[in-house]
Amino acid sequence: MKKILLISTCAFLQLLLAGESFANAVGDSVHLDDVIVTGSRVETSLRNLPMSVSVVAGKTIESRLEQSLLPIITEEVPGLFITGRGVMGYGVSTGAAGGIKIRGVGDSPTTGVLVLIDGHPQYMGLMGHPLPDAYQSLMAERVEVVRGPASVLYGSNALGGVINVITKKPTEDGIKTSLRAMYGSYNTLSSEVNNSVRSGKFSSYLSLGYNRSDGSRENMEFSQYSAYGKLGYDFSSAWKAFADVSLTNFAASNPGTANAPMVDNDANVTRGVTSLSVENRYEKTSGALKFFYNFGVHEINDGYALTGGAPRNDRFHSTDNMLGVSLYQAVNLFAGNSITAGVDLQRFSGHAWNSYLDGRADADIAEEGINDVAGYLNVEQSLFKRLLLNAGIRVDNNGRTGTEWIPSVGLSFPASEAAALKAIASKGFRNPTIREMYMFPPQNPNLKPERLMSYELSYSQKLLDYTLGFEVSIFYLKGDNAIQTVLANGKPLNINIGKIENYGLELSSFYRISPNLRLSANYSWLNMEYKVTAAPEHKLYAGFDYSVSKWRFASGVQHIENLYTSVAANSTVKDSFTLWNARVAYSISTLLELFVKGENLLAQEYEINAGYPMPGATVFGGVNLRF
Repeated sequence: MKKILLISTCAFLQLLLAGESFANAVGDSVHLDDVIVTGSRVETSLRNLPMSVSVVAGKTIESRLEQSLLPIITEEVPGLFITGRGVMGYGVSTGAAGGIKIRGVGDSPTTGVLVLIDGHPQYMGLMGHPLPDAYQSLMAERVEVVRGPASVLYGSNALGGVINVITKKPTEDGIKTSLRAMYGSYNTLSSEVNNSVRSGKFSSYLSLGYNRSDGSRENMEFSQYSAYGKLGYDFSSAWKAFADVSLTNFAASNPGTANAPMVDNDANVTRGVTSLSVENRYEKTSGALKFFYNFGVHEINDGYALTGGAPRNDRFHSTDNMLGVSLYQAVNLFAGNSITAGVDLQRFSGHAWNSYLDGRADADIAEEGINDVAGYLNVEQSLFKRLLLNAGIRVDNNGRTGTEWIPSVGLSFPASEAAALKAIASKGFRNPTIREMYMFPPQNPNLKPERLMSYELSYSQKLLDYTLGFEVSIFYLKGDNAIQTVLANGKPLNINIGKIENYGLELSSFYRISPNLRLSANYSWLNMEYKVTAAPEHKLYAGFDYSVSKWRFASGVQHIENLYTSVAANSTVKDSFTLWNARVAYSISTLLELFVKGENLLAQEYEINAGYPMPGATVFGGVNLRF
């Protein structure tokens, strides 16, 4: 299998270096838009930023035919890995998947990688981690991923990086509606309907989705309802306002590990997000005022062992919320200068309790709230015409852990419009969560923030009239104060004793051979002095998208080498595997398209979460309607 993968990779790289005359004939029609917002809060050119940022475009998301965003960015972004446990649904609590790590940083559950929707933080007020089943592809215009600390702009939880989901908004007048329905292995159904309207200054976008699966194992059912709506109004060419709301409810069953199966280990979760943004954009200044509110309701039955167990008498319940206000403005004071200043106000709170089926009174676990206030300043200054200096500082005051200073300094040397050399040193940090300080036996109210310093050097280049591009990055991370659970006086306790020391290499490339054929590949190598789960030593992906007449073809191969699934002192386990996915679509008319896709077509046997064997080969078929 490895020989096949090596041959395929060599052929792919050889193809990247061929075909110059054909690429020149394509001309400027394939220039890529590299304007992003995540690395600077306001729109800026990617080549001017000193950090590494990956952008997953809307066309890529649409072509993958996935209901969740996470499998897509796992393939497309080097250095990023997200755990899975089945054909659909990540679940919550013990045995859950959807853990996110960037360059080996993210913790479990994910508290060290920050997920944003349009720049708004997305994580549970009590637990401090995102819920991966809430991030649906139906809402995404594109995804921007900062590979490395971004705490200077986004504060806590951006220790290892940031994933920012940019939501859809109509750009052309008219009414457009689309519908997708897909069915396949393990009685899996995925369906969604989208409607967009734009009329003059008004715009709206609405998506509704329903997904379900029996799962690849007994007692692994998953079902989900989701809805997303967004309204926009352009007051003028300089001022715009947006309001949106996203709701999802899912029920997930956890079958336990293969060696210790469970029954009735079920969760019912409702998550909601709503926000209001007022944005301005002038020639020399731009910024926004944003309000956001996240909330959740969780009901969990921890179940019992299939053999020798008995039904539980208790049920876990929790409600949580996160309220925030973000104000920032960027100003160009003179040629070659940009200064961004901002203020973030956030409050996290929640209530967790156990209820009992035998009539006993509810038992409180925790009811807490934490306020966080931060201000930051980021300066971009051109030096000697070509060199760009980027320096920032953030002061963050948390109501429980005190004040943290977060610096960042970087240089970017855009040698031309098509090439850039970059370097950055930045600090990342993460405040302990309410769960870690006040919930369950390991809790410790005296925890301090986790801290990390990152050093990175990268080079990017586009060639052949922008049809061929690549980026290479090397990095070194060193952190301390990581929160770990140890035994103290015979009892588990969370304390700040963990360390992080990682270094590695990341490569990514694309080649637009013609308007109908695009190749892409990425590779990452990671060395960890202190091993953690869900961070592979080697990660390689190579794929293509091709269209001809009424047909669309897409395929990709991903190889994972030395993925730790357990790092316990007496049971360190790692796995390696190769996954092949493929998709074929045929357009009967401009309104109707039929498609079929297959995943893990090599029928690999592997695990990502220890004890949870992943599905073998799966096949799905469906229909796209557009009118």
